Amino acid sequence: MTTMPIRLTTAPLRAEDICAIARRRSRIEISPEIQVRIRDSRAVVERHAAENRPVYGLTTALGAAVDTPLSEEDLIAYQRRISFGHAVGFGPSLPREAVRAMMAVRVAGMAAGGTGISPGVFEGLVAALNAGFHPVVPSLGSLGAADLAPLAHMTLGLIGQGQAEHGGETMPAMEALKRAGLPPIDIRVKDGHALIVANSLSVAQACLALEDLERAFLWSLKGAALNLEAFRGNAGALDASAMAARPAFGQREVAAQLRELLAGSALFRPGAARRIQDPLSYRCVPQVWGALRHAIDEARAATGIELASSGDNPVVLAAEDRIVSHGNFDMTAFVLSWERLAQALAHAAAGIANRTIKLMSPQVSGLPRFLAAQGQNRIGFAIVQKPVAAMEAEIRFLASPVSLTPIAVSDWIEDQSSMAPTAVAKVNQIVERFRYLIAMELISSVHAVEIRGVTAELGQGAAEAYRTLRSQVAPFDEDRELGSDVERVAALIALG
Repeated sequence: MTTMPIRLTTAPLRAEDICAIARRRSRIEISPEIQVRIRDSRAVVERHAAENRPVYGLTTALGAAVDTPLSEEDLIAYQRRISFGHAVGFGPSLPREAVRAMMAVRVAGMAAGGTGISPGVFEGLVAALNAGFHPVVPSLGSLGAADLAPLAHMTLGLIGQGQAEHGGETMPAMEALKRAGLPPIDIRVKDGHALIVANSLSVAQACLALEDLERAFLWSLKGAALNLEAFRGNAGALDASAMAARPAFGQREVAAQLRELLAGSALFRPGAARRIQDPLSYRCVPQVWGALRHAIDEARAATGIELASSGDNPVVLAAEDRIVSHGNFDMTAFVLSWERLAQALAHAAAGIANRTIKLMSPQVSGLPRFLAAQGQNRIGFAIVQKPVAAMEAEIRFLASPVSLTPIAVSDWIEDQSSMAPTAVAKVNQIVERFRYLIAMELISSVHAVEIRGVTAELGQGAAEAYRTLRSQVAPFDEDRELGSDVERVAALIALG
């Protein structure tokens, strides 16, 4: 599926744009103002090189070898060696959408004007994306102080080395370039370093995760609403005035969304609730999901900063005719927002797991044990509790921070790094499991509202979710295999 082209202008790309390029094959168009920005930045690089000014990665070697000047004859050859020397990734290859997103994020960073990249290399990277040329990139090997290894493998593919994928087939990169009608990129001074000195994989994974998170978040609220209907929960926990009495992050917004999903529900009638106060996993949905909403928004803001900026070290300041070394590649602030998001998801996962299991308890819900309406000689949803507990436990494990104090490398010079790609990859793993949890709550709740006999009394949004679920999952009239139902609903959630 393709969408409208994404035009590179002085306005930065958004996470949604990266997803359109990565997942829906949107083409990239380069505006004249970006072409000017690239040329101006490149002119500064070429002047510094011609004057043999000391510039990290231009006239010097990299890392601890910054004290090693490069001869004029070695300036271009060294840039070509950079991609080979930094291609130390390993493990499973990144999926196509992640490679495309990484390439698109690197394009966005170059368009910000701080890289000093050659116009031909910049345009070659855009052309590769538009032609569906995707280098094979191993998924492991980056500390998050620039995603050097993944971007080095990307660069190897662009110069015709290593492996690449085109048209669904993996082959030697040079052959893939030929099939795509592309020449290998021509690396000149600084280009090899400029291609790899960015956190493009981390930011790419973040963009993809944000799209997945928004879809899962909406469906998780639908699951909570349907469960409230089945449980006959107390809708007073969503009261707008109560939410305003202590307006914690996000809770009023979430309570309003739930009230909208439940609009017209019999739960709002006097005496409809079975209890004055429900268990906390029901009563505290606005608070817990409000914290999750706030964490998603913070992670989106942190990702937007990266997409709009040039984190290259050194950065080319074209307007000042300067190239400055700095630490803007450090992702601590970005990573802390994603670590916090992982923990917010773990809190929400615990809420889903507890509600789903409580719905199956006659002492708590007033419904048949394990929702086995035909009698206790049936298994019902009893075994569903096991994958519910497993997914919650795995999410809780993945929410543990990974970004604290990696060891120093590069002769003790690079003694701080964020583990950004791993921190975001953890969230992607959490989201996958979170979708399964949501699916199990939805399937259980749809069956429970039928047992309760309240399908005609559902709120508007809950009723719509009920009909959608029933279009995907048959009524549970007798014990049957449920794993495929969970897979099908999780896929529905993933598609939004």
